[in-house]
Amino acid sequence: MKRAFLFLIVLLLFVGLAGGLGYFQFFVKPDMIKGFIAQAPQPVNAVAAARAESANWTPRLPAIGTFRALQGVEVAPQVGGIVREIKFESSEDVGKGAPLVQIDDSTEQADLKSNDAALRNAEVSLQRQRQLIAGGNTPQANLDAAWATRDQAAAASEHTRAIIAQKAIAAPFAGRLGIRRIDVGQYVSPGTMLVTLQQLDPIYVDFSLPEQTIAELKHGQTLETTVDAYPGTIFKGTIKFVEARVNADTRNVMIRGEIANPQKKLLPGMFANVNILAGTPKEVVTLPRTSISYSLYGDSVYVLTPAPQQAGEAQAAGSDQLYTIERRFVRPGDTREDKVAITEGVKPGELVVSEGQIKLQPNARVRVDPNAGLKPLSPRPRE
Repeated sequence: MKRAFLFLIVLLLFVGLAGGLGYFQFFVKPDMIKGFIAQAPQPVNAVAAARAESANWTPRLPAIGTFRALQGVEVAPQVGGIVREIKFESSEDVGKGAPLVQIDDSTEQADLKSNDAALRNAEVSLQRQRQLIAGGNTPQANLDAAWATRDQAAAASEHTRAIIAQKAIAAPFAGRLGIRRIDVGQYVSPGTMLVTLQQLDPIYVDFSLPEQTIAELKHGQTLETTVDAYPGTIFKGTIKFVEARVNADTRNVMIRGEIANPQKKLLPGMFANVNILAGTPKEVVTLPRTSISYSLYGDSVYVLTPAPQQAGEAQAAGSDQLYTIERRFVRPGDTREDKVAITEGVKPGELVVSEGQIKLQPNARVRVDPNAGLKPLSPRPRE
């Protein structure tokens, strides 16, 4: 009996000790840790901040386009032959009708002399037959034959002159030549490209927009284009043509704009960022694009409000003003360069974290460091 009684007492002691350790581990210890954390000063993170600004933005329809010459051709001969003379320099500006290439026409020149001689003889024969028919000394058939012979000789001369003219290749319109693709003495067949000719002022820009924007498009509407070759320069123009149908595969409509190009900076084939000014200016709230935290659950920003310093924070933060953060969901709108319009969620004048959001936690305290922001690259990369 004594042994059983001692065993029961020892067992109860072990159970009580295990229960006490469990209670301490799962109930007392977490409360102690929370108390220590609450009493300890929270770390103060440095962030970059920017104020929401009010601005007047004109609604825009963005697109990507390609420049196209007002007129552009590949100059090619209609007849073949040996290149006898090249009368232009590569990348030269020429006027309409300027001589470009002369193909050897010595054979045609000889044929022309022969045909002209035959024409003169036919003219003499026709005149003689007229005199004879007037005196009644020859039948009408001889006069008709003389007329036909004269007309055939004239046609042969005109045919030879046409071939000679085709071998003297001239510019069909004023423009800028490209790089020549031929050399003197080279044989060129009909259709061989000799050089390109582009009319550059004004110049077209072709782009497409979704069919939903057709109601906002008008003939003569102002558009702005930028190119990577001239960063910071805006080339303005107008909408010249709108395609009469919508592409059934892409549901886009093709648009052609016209831009003045007096200095000929814009060349056919260049990539263009196009913005159509569609409407009157509207007042919007803008923030730096880096302020937005994008996620599947919604886009948000961290709004800063001044907070009183707690014990220990003054030493950590120095004399800087401390802020508390509030995560707020927003609705972004149009974007322009490094700014984004906010249609809902932020008011003008509110201070928003622009960089450093990744290290922020709920209820955290931060200070604004003017040197915390990254400097943009120059030139800045495009989208």
